[in-house]
Amino acid sequence: MSVYTPAEVVEETGFTIDTLRYYEKIGLLERVGRNAAGQRRFSQQDVGWLGMVRCLRDTGMPIATMLRFAELVRAGDHTIAARIALLEEHDRQVQAQIDKLAERQSYIHNKISHYRSVL
Repeated sequence: MSVYTPAEVVEETGFTIDTLRYYEKIGLLERVGRNAAGQRRFSQQDVGWLGMVRCLRDTGMPIATMLRFAELVRAGDHTIAARIALLEEHDRQVQAQIDKLAERQSYIHNKISHYRSVL
């Protein structure tokens, strides 16, 4: 089984060491294993989970919702329907953000066109 140092996980996920510690403290990341010297060693499963957390965070999911998702995942397969519902709701919110940004971008494009026509 592969294990990763905190520095390797920082490189892989883009999270800071402080963020990793915080996520472990609040339970978003399960307790990370440690070597004989007490240094954190992350598993491939930890790194995979952090990839999911990165995606959710980057798309604006609040930590409280991420914690709820983590609870559902850890509770087992009988929560799959609830996980789907949670992710579908988040997907709707992400789509609304995309739509709003596209609208704003259209406005910017119109301004650029206007200014070019003035030149």
